[in-house]
Amino acid sequence: MSFLSFLLPALLLGRFSPASAPTQTTPPKPAVIAWSAQRKLTWADFKSKPTPADRLAALTSGNIDVQVGCKDFVFSSQVQAVFMPAESWVREATTASPDLLRHEQLHFDITELYARRMRQKLSQTQFDCQHLQPKFQNLTKAMFAEWQREEARYDQATNHGLNKQQQQLWETQVQQKLAQLEQFALAQ
Repeated sequence: MSFLSFLLPALLLGRFSPASAPTQTTPPKPAVIAWSAQRKLTWADFKSKPTPADRLAALTSGNIDVQVGCKDFVFSSQVQAVFMPAESWVREATTASPDLLRHEQLHFDITELYARRMRQKLSQTQFDCQHLQPKFQNLTKAMFAEWQREEARYDQATNHGLNKQQQQLWETQVQQKLAQLEQFALAQ
């Protein structure tokens, strides 16, 4: 079975980098961390370094990896939320607070929430394998835009995690939403 792979542009705490254009020779995929309820992020996962112009205390880069294909005219898909260590950083890991790490973890949890919503949408949508586009592209584009807006709302509402009351509220709400979409979680 052949799959097309779509890696939605990296989400960087409200800043986004465009996916690079494919080249003739594909370099090896950088290591990513798949979202798991059992495995929380640690500061050791943040491998990149901030630039002097970066004003944030930390930056999380996550993606939703969407692979689709058709075999015998039957559509199938795989969707995974991933954390990208080589693009994520913390200014000073030795002094970074546990609260900041919780804030960054919730960015990754929101990525998983939208991966589950993508799985739900894909399972509820009929795709004609001979005419996959633009229906598939429109669905993923809309889902990505929704995810981008949610991440921006999260940072704004919590003031990048500094508003502890809002941070707790978002943590509770995201966990509830993940539980509501449990049937669309990947087997762990």
